[in-house]
This record gives sequence, C-alpha cells and structure tokens, in this order.
Amino acid sequence: MVRVAAVEAGQFGASLGIVRGTELRAVNGRVLDDFLDWEFLTADEQFSVDVRQPDGSELTWHVVRPEGAMMGIELEPPTIRRCANRCEFCFIEGLPKGLRKQLYIRDDDYRLSFAYGNFATLSNVKERDIARIIEYRLSPLYVSVHATPWEARKVLLNNPRVPNIVEQLTRLAAGGIQFHGQMVVVPGVNDGAVLEASLTDLWNLGDAVISVALVPVGVTQFSHLYTGESMGRDSSRALLEIVRRWERRALAERGDRWVYGSDELYLLSEAELPDVEHYGDFPQIENGVGAVTSLRSRLADGLVRLPRLDGKRIAVVTGTSMAPLMPPLLASLTEATGAYFELLVTENSLFGPTTTTAGLLVSDDFRRVLAGRTDFDLALIPAESINENGVFLDDTSFIALREEFPFPVFPSYDFIDVLEAEPAVGSSLRSAA
Repeated sequence: MVRVAAVEAGQFGASLGIVRGTELRAVNGRVLDDFLDWEFLTADEQFSVDVRQPDGSELTWHVVRPEGAMMGIELEPPTIRRCANRCEFCFIEGLPKGLRKQLYIRDDDYRLSFAYGNFATLSNVKERDIARIIEYRLSPLYVSVHATPWEARKVLLNNPRVPNIVEQLTRLAAGGIQFHGQMVVVPGVNDGAVLEASLTDLWNLGDAVISVALVPVGVTQFSHLYTGESMGRDSSRALLEIVRRWERRALAERGDRWVYGSDELYLLSEAELPDVEHYGDFPQIENGVGAVTSLRSRLADGLVRLPRLDGKRIAVVTGTSMAPLMPPLLASLTEATGAYFELLVTENSLFGPTTTTAGLLVSDDFRRVLAGRTDFDLALIPAESINENGVFLDDTSFIALREEFPFPVFPSYDFIDVLEAEPAVGSSLRSAA
C-alpha cells in the first residue's frame, strides 16, 4: 500500500486534491507496491492515477502535469525488507539490548540500496525483483558481495539457501545495471584463494562493477567471534598488498583503481593513507573508504575561513583509531586560529576496545573524558556519533548530554563546520573572555 504522509502546499500534488492519508492505488492501471512504482510511473507529464481518499471515496484523476512541476508529495515509509541471513560478523548480531530501536532493524532491501546507498546482499531478491530492477534502471546498486564462490558465501552469510551472487550480478549487468561492491574480509573464510576468486569474478563483469571495497572484519565484545584483538598488522598488510596489486592492474587496463582498501585497513597496516587523487570521486566514502583523506582535504581548504580565537581552549574528542592522525590537524587549527586544542582520546565502553571508530562512540565515552573539566571554552565531538534525530547509539540525547557540561559542546564533521560559524561560536567564545 502506498499512502501519502504529507503534501507540500503550492505544489502540483496539492492542486490535484491529494491530501495526507490519500491512498495511491494505481498509475495507468498498474497497481502500486511502493515508492519506486510511484516515482517511476509518474515521471511522465501525462498519466492516470487511481486513489482512495481518507473519506473512503475512490477517484481516478487524469493528470496533465506542466513541464518541471513537482508533485510535492511525501509518502509513508515502506515496509523494509528484512535480512534472512545470520552473518557471523553482522553488526546487529553484536548489539546488546537497550540501544536505539532502529539499530535492531536487519534491513536487506535493494530499494534502499538504490535510494540511499545502503548495502544489500541481494539474497532475498526474487525473479520479479530482478525484472523490476532492470525495468526501472535501479543503478547503481550497493552490494554486499563478501565472496563470490557459492559455498564460501553460504558460510559467510550463514544461509544455505543464499542464491548464486555471480548469476545474479551477471543477469543484472546484462540488463545495464551497475554496482558498487563490498567485501568484509574474515581471515580464514574469505581471504586468500576465495578473495582472489571473488575479485576475479567481479573483474570479469567489466564496467558493471564500478568499485569494490575491502573492509577488515570488526566485531564487538558481544559477538562470539570476539577475541579482544583487531585484525593483526601482518594480516592487514597482506590484504592491503592484494588491494595494491589489483589497483595496479585496474589502472593499467581500465584507467581507475577499481578496488579500494578501507581507511581501517590502512590504519591496521600502519600504512600511510592515500591522497585525494587516489579516491577520485570517493565512490565508497560512506563505507569508510577515503573518509580520513576527505577530512584532511576539507580542513586544509577551510582554514582560511576561520576566525581568530586567540587564547581559547578547545577540547577535541575522538576514538582510538583517529588519535595518531589528529596532532598535525590540530596543529594547523592552532596556527590558523590561535586557539589551544587539546586531544581527548576515549575507548569504546559499549562495544569494547576493538571498536575504534569515532562514529560508534556513545554518551558515556564523552562523559568519561569531559566530566569534571572546567578549563575548556568549547568541546568538539564526532558528528558521526549522533543520528539525524540527535541521539547517540545508546539512545541518549545529545542535547541532554550537552547540558551536563559548563562549556558549549558541538558535534563536528571537520572542525571547520563549527569553528567558522560566526557569530554562534566565535563571538560567544570571545564574549566569555
């Protein structure tokens, strides 16, 4: 069922008489299943739509939409397709109770892969779905491949009924669909020969596979795979060498790198992170590929926009993986602003010491390093640790946490976004002098 959640005043949808609660039933006689049907079937300037109004009346509108006119309709969220796999390394499998409710939703939905860049395994995709993906040109998709050899993939996804991913991708590629792929590498399961076979299979799909990311497995202390240690340096370096070898081949034969190691892989390998040119248009930055390099670039570009904050003391809180990379960044901020930046490094108290990314820190982690401090004029915490509703993973409100401290606390993506915000930050700090 497709139902209207809101209608923007003054847009074309409102002029038709569509209101909140209107059920959109069919377009040109074709029954609507979800938002994809609505978006694609109403792309033309002329179409008919069958609706049921909130009062129960059923109508058919013959629509002639002016060129460029927006419908201005927000639909109720679709029912999310749930994941039928039980991957040993699944983040959700390693969650304790009491966190944000949305974290426990095990989505595996190709529609969200197209619309939002969510990774999906395609393990629940049926024949009708494949035909629909090709018809609507849902490209590119973001696919959790993990392994192409069928038996290895069954083990990784812990699902003996998982379909053959090579057959699926081959069929979709023939229909003009492209993909970004990821492989979470579990030592002894999908590294070595399995990894080489997987990269070869994806390479043989040609231009259909735009990029591939290799991500070292990470588990929380709640997972039965937890050992108390991250992937070792030697294993990480061996994996990074595979990335570099395939990069060289891709550059020579196709003109781009094609396969990328995640930032975490470089950090575990104690290798220098690549420069901006390495990542091109950063095809998998949301997957932790090139995020640190992007941060460095944004900071370097934004320094000239920063106000002088001479003598101010600013706390910067981060996780353990970013800690070694922060001193030169903070030094550049000090030079540009005159402020003193103190780095506060905190371990993840919820997921354990092997979970080192700053985006997974929870409210207690920030309390632990900021509580009792009265010598700061400002504190910056990673914006990635808070969702769009301003809530940490442990279901604590950022606003509630901020009120615990005697100084302003701001979530920041790159320092610049907060420090250049005159007068909200700069003038308030100066007024505290």
